[in-house]
Order: sequence, then structure tokens, then C-alpha cells
Amino acid sequence: MKFNLPLLLSFVLLSLPGFAQKKDSPYKTTLKIDGPAIAAGIGMSYLGLTLIQNIEPLTDAELAAKSSSDVFFIDRHTAGDFSRRADKDSYIPFYGSFAAVPIAALLNKNQRSHMGQVMVLFVETMGLTGSLYTMTAGTIRRSRPLVYSTNVSDGSRKSKDAQRSFFAGHTAATASATFFAAKVFNDFNPDSKARPYVWAAGAAVPAVVGYLRYKAGKHFLTDNLLGYAIGAGAGILVPQLHKKSNKREIAVQPIGGVDFQGLSLTYKPGK
Repeated sequence: MKFNLPLLLSFVLLSLPGFAQKKDSPYKTTLKIDGPAIAAGIGMSYLGLTLIQNIEPLTDAELAAKSSSDVFFIDRHTAGDFSRRADKDSYIPFYGSFAAVPIAALLNKNQRSHMGQVMVLFVETMGLTGSLYTMTAGTIRRSRPLVYSTNVSDGSRKSKDAQRSFFAGHTAATASATFFAAKVFNDFNPDSKARPYVWAAGAAVPAVVGYLRYKAGKHFLTDNLLGYAIGAGAGILVPQLHKKSNKREIAVQPIGGVDFQGLSLTYKPGK
């Protein structure tokens, strides 16, 4: 997943003041809170990517010692799975999911005049998900299912990329995008009869991506389940925390260092 982060950051920071003043939006965004949150998400994602780049590939001895019997029993039956077709196909709904937010904002009249604000929240959501993924993948070394396959070259099995199965980043990112789109549609259109169908689509697309990544031998079942949960949670949580009806001031942003990573939750009771 590739984004022009400096350009996105500049856009959303410039959008914050103006779009925060729209009275008929269900959300409230401010430069004071959302600017640092977005910057923190992007910064943590960059740090995580640095950690990922520093992952050591498997040695010949480590590869030879790999055995499916050492895999967690729930995931053991998929150790050795590999499909280039499934890997290629997974990118279609993956990339398509990122178009859901701007398209929905343009097509829906209630969201159209608040597209800048929606994109602020979207970048914040993806920054949160991206930081959690990269920091986890950069610190937890877990070989992909394809590493246990005899149909894959030793070079590919030993590569750095093949050692970051935990957790499923494509599934997480897709779930963040689609659940965010469904949540925003729900909040802007509380009386719409289309809401159940929007939520169903939002849930189905990342499930398809997860299944294809699973069949491709890129991730185990548990990797996908966790990625789905984290992505869906971020897609719902970030808009919810910005709702005007949320009288309590709650801010969440990723934190981390060389030896730790996590979330910082700030809570201020309503008056």
C-alpha cells in the first residue's frame, strides 16, 4: 500500500479548520487534536516500516528446521499453502476498498459538502491501522504459510517479506477502509434504508481479501482474524470518537519506542 503521505498530511491539515465549522455534520474535527493524531499515525507507520526493513531473512539452517508441526494447531493445516493467482486477485478488492470513501462522499449528498472533513478522518483511521500493523510486523517475526511449501523457491521462503505473516496488513487496511465508509454513511444518513446493505458490503469486502490472502499462503487464519478485527475497530472507532453527540472527550493515538508499541488513550469526562 503506497500513499503520498506528505501530500495527504498537508491536505488534511489545511482542511481541518474550514470543515470543522459545518453545522450539519455529525462530526467535529479540530487542528489541535486531529493534526497531532494524524502526524503521530504517519510517524509511527514510518518507524514501523523502518523496523520491517530491518527484519533478518531466514538462514539456510533456520529454513531447514521449519516444520508444520511447530505451527499453532489452529493454523497448522494451512502451513505450506501457496497460490500466485489468489495473491494477485487479492489486490483487486484491496485497492478497490480505498476508493469506497471518496466515491461515497461524492455520491451521497449529505456527505458531499463535508468531503474534506471525511478525508481527514479517513487519513487518521488509516494512520492508526498502518501504525499498528507496521509496528507489529516489524517486531514480531512469524513466517508466512508459504515458507512451509516445497513449491516455492528457497530464496522466496527465506526472504524478509516471507517472515512477516503477523498480522494480515491487507485485510486490516481493507477492513479499515470499508468499515469506515459504512460508519460514515450510517452517521450521515441515520434514516437510510440502505444502511444494512452498506454495512454488509463493508463487512464482506475485507472478508474476501482475507480469504484470498489465506489461500495465497500469505497469512494464517489467526493473522487474518486479528487483522480484520483491528481494521474494523479502527474504521468504526475513529469516526465515533469524533461524533458531536459524544460529550466525553476521548482521544486515541499510537505510541511506541524501540522496545514497545501500543495506543495512548486520553479520556476527559463530559461536564
